[in-house]
Amino acid sequence: MERRTTERLLRARAQAIGGGVREDSVAAVLDRVLAVQAQDLPAAELGLRVRAHGLTREAVRHATDTERSAVRGWFMRGTLQLVPAADARWLLALFGPLHLAAGTRRLRELGLDEALCARAERLIADAVADEGPLTRAQLTARLTTLGVEPKGQSAFHLIRRAALAGIICHGPQREDEATFVLLDDWLPATGPLPFTGAAAERELARRYRLAHGPADAQDFLHWSGLRTGSGKSAWAALPQAVPEDAPPPGEPDVRLLPAYDNYLVGYRTRDLSVPSEHERRVWPGGGQIRATVLVDGLAVGTWSGGRRGTPVTVEPFPGAAPPSPAEAAGIARESADIARFSSGSHRLSTQAL
Repeated sequence: MERRTTERLLRARAQAIGGGVREDSVAAVLDRVLAVQAQDLPAAELGLRVRAHGLTREAVRHATDTERSAVRGWFMRGTLQLVPAADARWLLALFGPLHLAAGTRRLRELGLDEALCARAERLIADAVADEGPLTRAQLTARLTTLGVEPKGQSAFHLIRRAALAGIICHGPQREDEATFVLLDDWLPATGPLPFTGAAAERELARRYRLAHGPADAQDFLHWSGLRTGSGKSAWAALPQAVPEDAPPPGEPDVRLLPAYDNYLVGYRTRDLSVPSEHERRVWPGGGQIRATVLVDGLAVGTWSGGRRGTPVTVEPFPGAAPPSPAEAAGIARESADIARFSSGSHRLSTQAL
């Protein structure tokens, strides 16, 4: 039990959600953890908040829309992530071909043959080049000129395909919606990729261990979505990990983790972060992962609210001991900080594309 507690505390500290660790900016958070889950963009913003001191929504928007130091795209496991812009191109070169190959069957099921995909790619590139940032709805409207159905998944998969091919990427928010821009215009290439092929896989393994350790090869494979052979080889090439001591005891570190957070999906098993008897409260089914109350990296309940001025509501796990005074104070601080963060002038879109 002591070993497992130590491992959990170290993981929480590595993820900047325990051990008193908080970073000072969006860039510092992403430099530390490499990626924040971003299929739900408001949750991603809160994933940055929970790892930082006094982060504002305006600072997040400045990083993504003005400074362009963070970019959203389909990387590990084909899931939308926020990553440092400096890492986006080598990550895309690593994962784009994997996800394009994996998506071929789905395109055929939708009746999208190679010729239509190529025409759609050219149309998307030309539209964005001529008109500037375009939303998913705007790109869908243009794709209908090729006979693509305006409803359903066809337009989504064609837009995603263009992004995985490195033609477009997520750009600035416009009236609460994500837009797409030309990758080369938004993030101009500054030279050769720093990592390619097996070297990129090894760098990914190194960054994962720094941000998620202690962990093993199976955890890395689960998080990354790399092919088993190449992922295991990349992990085996890492220097032997040096065991760390647990952080010294102190006041409980309470964090209100948003839905879909990497801490909850970054390992092949969940038993260190969520007691097995309460897993269904965090993973109720249907692809949902609920926002979670953590104390020193261990889930003790779930929470909701905090958006559009609604109060945060905490639901302790059934049968759990009442929070100690220090834990209650931590929950109150986190709830107040979510209210502060969410009161910013920008209301972020929940659109997943």
